[in-house]
Amino acid sequence: MKAVVVRAAGDYAVEELTIDPPKEGELKIRMKAAGICHTDLSLIDGRLPLPLPCVVGHEGAGVVEEVGEGVTRFAVGDHVVLSYIPACGHCNSCHNHRPHLCSSGQPTGKMLDNTARVHRDGEDLNVMQFLGCMAEYAVIPQTSAVRIDKDIPFDRAALVGCAVMTGVGAAINTAKLEPGSSVVVFGCGGIGLSIIQGARLAGANQIIAIDLADNKLEMARNFGATHTINSTEDSPPEKILELTGEGADYAFEAVGVPALMQQAHQVIRRGGTVVIVGISALTDEVSFNALNLAMSAKTIKGCIYGDANPPVDFPRLLDLYKAGKLNLDDMVTRTYSIDESPQAFEDLKNNANARGVIVFP
Repeated sequence: MKAVVVRAAGDYAVEELTIDPPKEGELKIRMKAAGICHTDLSLIDGRLPLPLPCVVGHEGAGVVEEVGEGVTRFAVGDHVVLSYIPACGHCNSCHNHRPHLCSSGQPTGKMLDNTARVHRDGEDLNVMQFLGCMAEYAVIPQTSAVRIDKDIPFDRAALVGCAVMTGVGAAINTAKLEPGSSVVVFGCGGIGLSIIQGARLAGANQIIAIDLADNKLEMARNFGATHTINSTEDSPPEKILELTGEGADYAFEAVGVPALMQQAHQVIRRGGTVVIVGISALTDEVSFNALNLAMSAKTIKGCIYGDANPPVDFPRLLDLYKAGKLNLDDMVTRTYSIDESPQAFEDLKNNANARGVIVFP
């Protein structure tokens, strides 16, 4: 099979690999679509500390090709969206209805039994987030799959596996955003645009989108932003204060830049909430004034995967899509073949797409 493989920071290419059959509790997926995400780029650039060489890809959808021993929840031919956190169902987080924090979901590059399924000339390769789905096939834990209706386009469905779940979930699950509230979103990539959609679905009255690129701000308006700020032209804190009076009720940082996290904390009102969604480098740190933390009574929340419960949330999001309430069609602004993945990542760096998606024949 063809797959996108990272061998060192900045060194990645499409390679020909072999893949094993699924073992007990696993599925072999014939991939149909894989989203191009900044987290994939973070692995390629060396910002994300996963063991190399590694097959990238953690946002995808496909068809069950083969089932391993003991699999009863899926059958060959099922259409599925992939979840990059395989919840065990037994740990403290799972028992407390927080499967996105499952202890088994910490990536090692291997499968849950700590062995590899992907190889090249006798060399074991790691896979990203138990998936490595930027490939023609992927062997995954059955707990990393959610069955979907067969009438949903794969390139739309794939986005629910990361960007849309993370963004919409950040607004609805993590922040528990209240109707009529004011919201600021720093960064209008796939996740930022999904936060905007989540805020719109939750009934926010004012949605202020901030980015460096005018084309991204135009996308933000299309997805529900009521106001936009190009931070190369205007000072976000000043404009936000002008628009909201006392500061926003909620602010979301969707880039992974410590300075923006500080700015997000600055632009909310007393008692407001900041949600940190962006993924930073392992060495990045952020600081806040100690006195202000107490006196402002502001809440700072981290967000992983939009506090997702994939078997419940994925179908709900896709039902919203089918009802015309969640816009996935305009999220997919370009598709690529797997051989065009270098161009797809260049377009990601240049802010060309809401979301680029690799599609497989």
